[in-house]
Amino acid sequence: MTDFTKTRAMFDIPEGMVYLNGNSLGPMPKAAPQAMERFLNDEWRTELIKGWNTKNWFMQTNTLGDRVGRLIGAPAGSTVVGDTLSIRVFQAVAAGLSLVPDRKVILSDNGNFPTDLYMVEGLMKLKNDGYELRIPDPEAVLDQINDDIAVVMLTEVDYRTGRRHDMQAVIEKAHRHGAVVVWDLAHSAGAIPVDVGGLDTDFAVGCTYKYFNGGPGSPAFIHVAPRLLDVVEPALSGWYAHEAPFAFDTDFRAMPGAIERMRIGTPSIAAFALLEAALDIWEDVDMADLHRKSIELSELFIGEVEARCPGVTFAGPRDPKARGSHVSFRFEHGYACMQALIAQKVIGDFRAPDVMRFGITPLFIGEDDISKAVDAMESILKNEIWREERFQTRSKVT
Repeated sequence: MTDFTKTRAMFDIPEGMVYLNGNSLGPMPKAAPQAMERFLNDEWRTELIKGWNTKNWFMQTNTLGDRVGRLIGAPAGSTVVGDTLSIRVFQAVAAGLSLVPDRKVILSDNGNFPTDLYMVEGLMKLKNDGYELRIPDPEAVLDQINDDIAVVMLTEVDYRTGRRHDMQAVIEKAHRHGAVVVWDLAHSAGAIPVDVGGLDTDFAVGCTYKYFNGGPGSPAFIHVAPRLLDVVEPALSGWYAHEAPFAFDTDFRAMPGAIERMRIGTPSIAAFALLEAALDIWEDVDMADLHRKSIELSELFIGEVEARCPGVTFAGPRDPKARGSHVSFRFEHGYACMQALIAQKVIGDFRAPDVMRFGITPLFIGEDDISKAVDAMESILKNEIWREERFQTRSKVT
């Protein structure tokens, strides 16, 4: 069994803070400063350019990729890290379209995170070849998979409500109709059990700054099914993906049959140092234990809020197995209420138009945190503290 007391002690969370926002940005691992100091003093300072060989910087895209891959059920050699999630979405969808060149429809849903849709819109404009993006309600996606669809691009866990798509059902139907599937695991990886290998996922992308706690803007990942590594075409053909990057040929030739072909350009090795420290926390974590504890804490939180906080409405699926590891409530004055909570050191976030969102992350959240958070919300609502003028002005980041 996973010892969550042990993992809690591995994070540096400010005294008195209840941090319920690991679904947006994970807290700092205690090992992060030492990892950065080690990179600065024992790698960059002493090795300089030699570090690409002596410290294996050049292949950290792959070694860290395999560590992330293990946590999403990916076989070794099928995941790399680097760049941003938006770039990985573009890369995966473009690669998927190249596998079905006779089709022109990309299917997503209107609950998807907007940047995923924006990246597809940009890709379609760039290709300028009659492509269409369809975005039905999430519940209607499965019924709309047919022989017209080239790529199904979905985020498994809805960023607002926590609702989960049925990955297995979507993949099986898409494959029956000859479509390619791209999964965004931004709110899944490190939150719930994922088995991209067992489900025969074509492409999966995600970030490492949420549940993996890699730090603000830490590198994204992309997984490609091993059966596709000989045929997938990298639309973003950077030198890191070349079969002989140090031959400095003027023509691009993708690394044959290897996940390296999905690398793009030179990554941030400093960011890799922080990510490596964060991934060390996961060495003794069992995803089934994590999910079990997440459900236990989420159900406790939902039950207490509904019993003690009138005026807020639960916004997600009732079945805990049908949602990710964050819970959301709708409240007409949700932004102001969330600011009042933050002022009392209970940290969640707000998503327009009226959603208060709370990440339930067992690596560092326990029953006492849930109790403190509900106590604070109850007081804020009962005393209408959210009405105070200081909580009305919206910041650039909500």
